[in-house]
Amino acid sequence: MIANHIHDALAQVRKMQELVLAKRNFRGYSGTARAIGGVVAIAGAAVISFMPIARTPESQLLVWGAVLAISLVVNYGAMLWWFLYDQEAGRDINRLLPAVDALPALAVGAILTFALISHQHYDLLFGVWMVLYGLVHVSYRLSLPGENYIVGLFYILCGTICLFAFNDFYNPWPMGVVFFAGEIAGGYIFNRNSAK
Repeated sequence: MIANHIHDALAQVRKMQELVLAKRNFRGYSGTARAIGGVVAIAGAAVISFMPIARTPESQLLVWGAVLAISLVVNYGAMLWWFLYDQEAGRDINRLLPAVDALPALAVGAILTFALISHQHYDLLFGVWMVLYGLVHVSYRLSLPGENYIVGLFYILCGTICLFAFNDFYNPWPMGVVFFAGEIAGGYIFNRNSAK
């Protein structure tokens, strides 16, 4: 009799643990949208390399700004769609709170970008963007799949290498390849996680 009560209590604890973990697992990001962002990044690198674009900081920044804008619209548009139409989200604003975790690193990224541009330190931009985007991933370690943390470390490592070794702002391939690989991997992780 006591063994049955213990077994029932353990089953209830497991069920509660599953519920808590399900609540912590943020599903508002789309793996497909994320992968599209990676394709947009490699396309941006190709545009800079193969199109007759002036080799000026302004033209390079314009292309990378377009890459950022397209990726933000696709990713946050997908999140908005999830929020409005997914039953799991239920239009509960609290379900969007994990997305707020990214804001400090993104804000610092914007501040550092403008500071580096104003001092004409363009060669540091790719590394700074990668490192800070990696920190965004690390900040999600409790609300996104654990493999996403590894993707964050990948961005931090690549950004560190770019800061010290491959810091040529006019070579778009390190930026394009790193963000392509990271976003494709992240998209795969999100899609695999949402299928569970």
